[in-house]
Amino acid sequence: MDLQELSIKLAEHDHEGMGFESYLIPGDQPVLQVVVEGYDELPIFVTVTDEQMLCISYLFGAEELKEGVSSQLNETLLKLNVPMPLSSFSIIEDKYSIFGSLSVNSSFDDIAHELVALADNAIDALETLEEYFA
Repeated sequence: MDLQELSIKLAEHDHEGMGFESYLIPGDQPVLQVVVEGYDELPIFVTVTDEQMLCISYLFGAEELKEGVSSQLNETLLKLNVPMPLSSFSIIEDKYSIFGSLSVNSSFDDIAHELVALADNAIDALETLEEYFA
């Protein structure tokens, strides 16, 4: 499914009581910015390659952390990767993020489910990790 088609379908869809807003960010590698209703502060950025659809939400920047906690935080994130359904943590440049990936052959319902799960997981992660913020 291409990103323009996904954007149109999301605008018309409600998944588990959650609506979606999205817009396409053009460029060499187009990106779809998706906001799950009620999670406006944590947009999800969706890209598509030949093999996968990648959904990323940026949680916080390294500058938002208390001094000297990054090693402990990274260990906590590694431990949280397994019990966090459909999502994993990463660091992209100086931003901590949460992401999920799907097959390019995933159904629309699977994509919508992943987006809602990722938004839920992002909020849960921020609540769990708040002790590390300055």
